Amino acid sequence: MKRAFLCLLGFIFAFSAFCTPILAAEKAYSWYCVHEKEHRRPKVDPSLAFIEELDGYYIGPDATGEGNKDKVIYLTFDAGYENGNVARVLDILREESVTAAFFILGHLVERESALVLRMAQEGHTVCNHTYHHKDMAKTNKETFSKELSSLDKAYEALTGTPMSSYYRPPEGRFTKENLAWAKEMGYKTVFWSFAYPDWDNGKQMSAEKAKKIILDNAHNGEIMLLHPTSQTNAAILGDVIRALREEGYRFGSLDELTEKGSGKEDHLD
Repeated sequence: MKRAFLCLLGFIFAFSAFCTPILAAEKAYSWYCVHEKEHRRPKVDPSLAFIEELDGYYIGPDATGEGNKDKVIYLTFDAGYENGNVARVLDILREESVTAAFFILGHLVERESALVLRMAQEGHTVCNHTYHHKDMAKTNKETFSKELSSLDKAYEALTGTPMSSYYRPPEGRFTKENLAWAKEMGYKTVFWSFAYPDWDNGKQMSAEKAKKIILDNAHNGEIMLLHPTSQTNAAILGDVIRALREEGYRFGSLDELTEKGSGKEDHLD
């Protein structure tokens, strides 16, 4: 019976056509977005309506309608530690005059304070990825609040300015209550509409394959998630930015995204 259930779950992963919260336990979800072809925006499962109601975002509005050809990508990074590649990514962003959003952990503030200061000084949006990278779907309200507020306080102590009010759940794990708690604390929860397997430094794909996946899946309003610890990402980032610009995309900020709204209502299926 257990084996049959696992096979069924694998089938759902393989053939789902939606950005969907996959039920992992009672009231607990893992965010996952299936890649679409021909630069189509991922579709949205109607069950996600509560995310927008609780100040959640995973895609920007589609601004390519008649009379409006603005193509925007929101570049975001989940940065837990520094292995030489985060600094390289920052170098490339500076060279290409692109600002991004970095969702950081307490470890980065503690061990790489100069790097965090550089993110802020170079105009990037520094965001909350929790202090310890716990499974937030398993936390109570007190622990949830502490994970976010501890990082916020550490960042402000370091930089002298408050951390931005954007939060991303570690590994995309969340509950509806998590989003409500984040909203109570003044945070907007930011997921993504594109990510690819780049987080395992022991299993980095080739530069050409990685570039193809990223560029083939570009779509208007995309919230792109990359990990700056990836050696491949550091190697290809400049090429990716230039290629996307050649295709007519520009890079927007999370502030811009949240002012415009998520655009989800256009993609309910």
